[in-house]
Amino acid sequence: MEKEKQYVASISGGKDSMAMVLGLMEKGWPLTNCVYFDTGMEFSCIRKNIEKVRLELEQYGCELVILQPERHFLEEMLLRRIKCRDGSSHYGSYWCGGPCRWMTRLKINACEKYVKSLGANAVEYIGIAADESGRVKGKSYPLVEWGWTEYQCLQYCYAKGYSWQEGGIELYSILDRVSCWCCRNKNLRELNAIYHNLPQYWDKLRALQSYIEEPYKPPYTIFDLEERFVKRGRQRGLWEV
Repeated sequence: MEKEKQYVASISGGKDSMAMVLGLMEKGWPLTNCVYFDTGMEFSCIRKNIEKVRLELEQYGCELVILQPERHFLEEMLLRRIKCRDGSSHYGSYWCGGPCRWMTRLKINACEKYVKSLGANAVEYIGIAADESGRVKGKSYPLVEWGWTEYQCLQYCYAKGYSWQEGGIELYSILDRVSCWCCRNKNLRELNAIYHNLPQYWDKLRALQSYIEEPYKPPYTIFDLEERFVKRGRQRGLWEV
């Protein structure tokens, strides 16, 4: 017999996917499963918000499923043996982001495998905002259908009692994207903000760089960037590299 139709929402813990999930419940859309991929490297507030929304999902009759990579992020980043095309090898996949988004690939594969396990008729909701509709490719995009922009998603989350606080700092006031704290896709303005406002995470970046030969922002290492940020103080904006 064909499985009962499932409606699954992918949630990353950021403002857009969180707004989508909260909106789906408020509008009474069918929602049977919500899937979150835990890389182990998210800001602590992400996990707090995931646990908070879990309670609302359970009351709505929706199961929160937490997926994890087969290997811990740090094992993949620092320890796994990588064979190169020239026959040489090294240990660790190094920084994730830029041209080598290895954890993103693992996340997408794991989530797609889970959705497929729900049956061919499963409906997957993706949290892409209306002002990013150029990224839409098939599937179901409720935020685009509702016309909710990224700004509106953030304000909606705030109104629902969700925020992204780390040490008294609202992350969306200093970062464009609240992704993994070690993601190398962060721009110089964001990295400068982390250095000055989130020293606990900057210390973690320094520790990782001490094990990784590859520069975080080629040709600059985390230590190089720190030197630049110290010299420039709290100056706003992007810097030439």
